Amino acid sequence: MESENKVVDFFLGANSPKGFAGYFSELSKPDEDYREFVIKGGPGTGKSSFMQQISDELKDKDDFIERIHCSSDANSLDGVICHKAKVSIADGTAPHIIEPSFPGAYQTVVNFSEFWNEDSLYEKRVNIRDSFIKNKKLHERCCRFLQAANSLLTDSYLIALDCTDSLKIAKFAKRLAQREFGSKKGKGAKENIRLLSAVTPSGVKTYFDTVLKMCDKVFVIKDDFGASSRILLSVLRKILLESGHEIYTCYCPLNPNEKIDHIIIPELSIGFVTTNKFVVEDFEPYRVINFSRFTDIDRLKLKKQRLSFNKKAATELIEEAVSILKMAKASHDELEKYYIQAINFDQVDYKQKEVLEKILQRYKLA
Repeated sequence: MESENKVVDFFLGANSPKGFAGYFSELSKPDEDYREFVIKGGPGTGKSSFMQQISDELKDKDDFIERIHCSSDANSLDGVICHKAKVSIADGTAPHIIEPSFPGAYQTVVNFSEFWNEDSLYEKRVNIRDSFIKNKKLHERCCRFLQAANSLLTDSYLIALDCTDSLKIAKFAKRLAQREFGSKKGKGAKENIRLLSAVTPSGVKTYFDTVLKMCDKVFVIKDDFGASSRILLSVLRKILLESGHEIYTCYCPLNPNEKIDHIIIPELSIGFVTTNKFVVEDFEPYRVINFSRFTDIDRLKLKKQRLSFNKKAATELIEEAVSILKMAKASHDELEKYYIQAINFDQVDYKQKEVLEKILQRYKLA
């Protein structure tokens, strides 16, 4: 990654077949001397705007800033990481509740509930309660559709896996690593966990611009079934970590604990991204790796009808999940109105300046 200032975009949480899945512990790095500001407050109280404004203030001072987006509304932020200052800012409210492990020492709670008129919220308590419940149920329904879609996609993955030459992939991965990664050895290995894609109210969103900003070489792995890409990226991840590299491992939002979809190696300026029916690249790749080179295609064709059914049904289920998320966002927007009417934004602005000043002090130490 070049030294010029970069602002990149990721997710750290998303709706998944097993409910909301997140990696928000990535925002807290006391072992690396990061300071974390955890914002508490209701919807519509200015948490995302607060983080966006601070990010805008710091983008010319920091050479690498990560904006962490909300999968329920990609225009909203859940967090910001400023790497030069070693500062992170996080929305610590549900569904990604954050409780400081070292309060005051490494983490500071910024409490926006101090700035709202509780009497105003109390008067609207029934509407607020009903909106919260409605929003929660919509997200639960969305996850059930994702679970159904993932069951079909898993069936296709297992069919493809049975036709995949894993040994051939492993040999290919080792040759690729020797050519592209060099022979670095050391103890400096570091893994950052992120999501590059998520199911959002506007569809499946992938931040390809992030990869293009961080990498000069982007390898695209075209794999509709996820068998070849899963094996290839797992082998590459192991090689990279054993060689002492820092990597960004980006998991699949439908399988956030097992399936790697993308890997970014900033120090080598190399990225690997998986594309398929739902994630389609919109750029010219350095090289394309097609799953077919590792697959017995004739054998796979014997399952063509089943694979076609799975693909069509999964697509419709994910589209319905997106539709439900649109309803959830509309519900959340209604909920925000109650809090917007009750919050004192002058006090929020004052608090932002106070936090910004503390962060600026970190740059003087950097």
